[in-house]
Formats: sequence, C-alpha cells, structure tokens
Amino acid sequence: MDNTENQLLERLPRAVRNRFLDLCSPFALVALSDLSMQEAPLSHAYFPQSGFFALLVDIETHPLLAIGMIGNESMLGAELVLGVTKSPWRAVVQGAGSCLRVEAHVLRKAMDAMPELRELVQRSLIAHLHQQSLAAACQRFHTVSERLARWLLMSQDRAHANRLHLTQALIAQMLGVRRVGVSGVASEFQRRGLIEYHRGELTVLDRRGLQHAACNCYAADKRLHNESMTSK
Repeated sequence: MDNTENQLLERLPRAVRNRFLDLCSPFALVALSDLSMQEAPLSHAYFPQSGFFALLVDIETHPLLAIGMIGNESMLGAELVLGVTKSPWRAVVQGAGSCLRVEAHVLRKAMDAMPELRELVQRSLIAHLHQQSLAAACQRFHTVSERLARWLLMSQDRAHANRLHLTQALIAQMLGVRRVGVSGVASEFQRRGLIEYHRGELTVLDRRGLQHAACNCYAADKRLHNESMTSK
C-alpha cells in the first residue's frame, strides 16, 4: 500500500472504493487545528492520507489527555456507524498533511448502500476502542518515560518520518503531565542517543532503542489493530 493513501480505504474492493471516493473531497490538515470538539455535533468523517491527529478528552478542570492517535491506517468519525451524532472527544491535528473527508450524513447513507464500507468502519471503531482501553491502562500503570517512548513511536509511525515537529508543551499536554516531567525524560532520551531535540524539532535517532524503552502497550496496540482489521 502507498503510504500517501488511506490504508483503511485501500481495504475496500476497488469498485466500492471508487464509488465511495466520488463522495469524498480533499481537505488539508493544518497543524494544531481542531477537527472535532468534545460533545459537539460531528459534521464530517476524515480519512488521512498523510498527517495525523490525536484524540483528547477534557474532564472538568483537569488538563487535556490524549487517549488515541489516528493516521492513514484509520479514520476519524467511525462512531457514526453507531448513529452517534456528537463527538466523544476532541480531535487535534498533530501532524500536518492531507486527507479525504465526507459529510456525516453522506457517510451514513453510503454505509447503508455499501455493506463492505459499513463493515470496515465497524472494524475501525473496534480498533479505536482497543487503543483507548490500552491508553487508560497505560496512563494508570506505566511511567512517563515508557509512555513518552510509546507516544513518539506512534507519532513516527503516522508521520512516516524520523523528524517530528513537537514542543515540550504539546508533549506534556498529550501525556497529561507537567512540562518539567517531559523535559527530564526528553533529556535522558537525548543522553542515551535515542532522540535529538532542538527548538521544537525532534528527530528519532534510535528507533529500536525507543522500542526497548516503551511499555508493551505499543506492540499490543499494533497487534490489536491488525487483529481488529483482519479477523472474521
């Protein structure tokens, strides 16, 4: 599969995919822009081709916390298959790029007319639920160091690049920790030669080292995603 295309849509039979693509329009993903707001009506579903976004929850006066990440392996808006009209989370573009988007009501009609599309969206939703369950456990039981390594690996997978544009403030927000905590772990990763960080530009130098530093949630997330998308 071409990494510039949406891998989820690539799973559709060609004829079905072409029918659905006729209903979609191109859309630019601008870094740090909001695609959906928590408890706000869902206007569109998004299928990233390049770029990616984070799913965050906002609980009363607590800081925002990332519970998921979506790149060209999946879609934003899979919950529409359940008839949900409001977003359960806030979606923020973490990496700029391009995507295809379709109006929510058009997607619902398309799923009624294309059973293959409905099944694929259902599988995508299950994969998201697996990811969010892991995120909850990871937040509770794993260290900031393990979680940062996992988050960097997930970001690199979806950026399809070693260099990421990230500030420590953004990383802290995604992990739900204080910036000073991120600064300490990032400095340790630099000392070990895992990453290089300078003025908001982070480069992954040793991916294998990051994998060893990450909790097992990273590998589990990839395994559960593959199982969700291929199991009968």
